[in-house]
Amino acid sequence: MRNEQGFDEWAETYDESVSKNEQEESYPFAGYHTVLQTIYKTVTTGKAPAVLDIGFGTGVLTKKLYDAGCRISGIDFSRKMIDTAQPKMPKATLVQADFSKGVPPQLAGQTYDDIISTYAFHHLTDEQKAVFLRELLQTLNPGGRILIGDVMFPTDKERQACREKSGSTWDENEHYLDIASFTKQFPEASFHRISFCAGILTFTKDEK
Repeated sequence: MRNEQGFDEWAETYDESVSKNEQEESYPFAGYHTVLQTIYKTVTTGKAPAVLDIGFGTGVLTKKLYDAGCRISGIDFSRKMIDTAQPKMPKATLVQADFSKGVPPQLAGQTYDDIISTYAFHHLTDEQKAVFLRELLQTLNPGGRILIGDVMFPTDKERQACREKSGSTWDENEHYLDIASFTKQFPEASFHRISFCAGILTFTKDEK
């Protein structure tokens, strides 16, 4: 996982680098804004939902949800990311924490209508993802959803093809989901493909 200094240094250029990469329709950010827009539309179908954003970065999506009336809590590893995002959302509860260690104590006992994460879950190994998701499912209100938008692939074959095509730009320190393998642990999950290297994985809690 990238250290705090690395995230702090990236905070100043993150949005610019994402935009350039998406315009080129290349790995890793091809489909980035469509991922964000899809999650935004899904979350805002409800009335003023309580939302937890994991790895919210500079707050591109989080700010839109905040402006739409969502009650926002967020976790991010970088103090600079939080310092960038907090003035945009003064009433949001933004916590600096390493989410590879689970939900931080500051948010213990809170429940949410939607838990979202965009381009952050790849910092966790698949084993860490599974453990964290099981914890997050316990914090959902009935009928609540977890929406993970990230670099992910329907199969390992497609993941490897992207790796080969990307060459030196492929990040060996990031852990991209192979949906076919991962969802064997979570058969209730659904996958919506956005681009050749991006999609949204959704978990919904029973309303009972």
